[in-house]
Amino acid sequence: MFRETHVRTLAKAISWRVLGTVATITLVYAYTRRFVPSLAIGGLEFTSKIALYWFHERVWDRLHFGKEGVRPAVLWFTGLSGSGKSTLSRWVADRMRQAGMRVEELDGDVIRDIFPNTGFTRADRDAHIRRVGYLASKLEQNGVFVVASFVSPYEESRQFVRKQCKNFVEIYVSTPLAVCETRDVKGLYARARSGAIKNFTGVDDPYEPPSNPELVIDTTSIPIEQAGGRVFDLIRQRTRRI
Repeated sequence: MFRETHVRTLAKAISWRVLGTVATITLVYAYTRRFVPSLAIGGLEFTSKIALYWFHERVWDRLHFGKEGVRPAVLWFTGLSGSGKSTLSRWVADRMRQAGMRVEELDGDVIRDIFPNTGFTRADRDAHIRRVGYLASKLEQNGVFVVASFVSPYEESRQFVRKQCKNFVEIYVSTPLAVCETRDVKGLYARARSGAIKNFTGVDDPYEPPSNPELVIDTTSIPIEQAGGRVFDLIRQRTRRI
């Protein structure tokens, strides 16, 4: 995921040799009890071995032997509004960054805020998911992990995204509708049931559960850390070395 720079190699060489030289001076002085020769030997060792270390590191940096690359993936979180998929996906993305992975988050609410004219009809939703899926596939091709969180209610749209990606991991956040409604702090479900909002998934628009997701998680009764841990374990399995 990164390449060693000359500056980093030099900094590592200096810090390592400082420690080694102090040890050498200490050992020589312990045997000779002569401070000046101990410093001279330590200085000679410092200058010679730091150059050898730098050369050694640069040679190994150019060799492919023993190097492993991480296979990126598109993690697609799907589920009803209020299911917990955004919270879960953010937790997973943060954990991946801590592990040194290059991660890009794509969230349905955030993208709709940027493109507010995106509609909610089946045709509009399908086009929206296909565009996002294409973007996710391009990020994946360039070595970036994608963590996508979308209601994405239609199986056909999700299958389109799967076919675009090389390593597609579908995570179905299967929290029941009744639980999702209790979490609805914005009152969207209530407005949908009153008719104020049309084409709302789970009320007057269907949600088609994934036919064969890689992982199913119900966030009703498990903490975010446990749910995220299950996702992260799956990532380790699916992002095999290349």
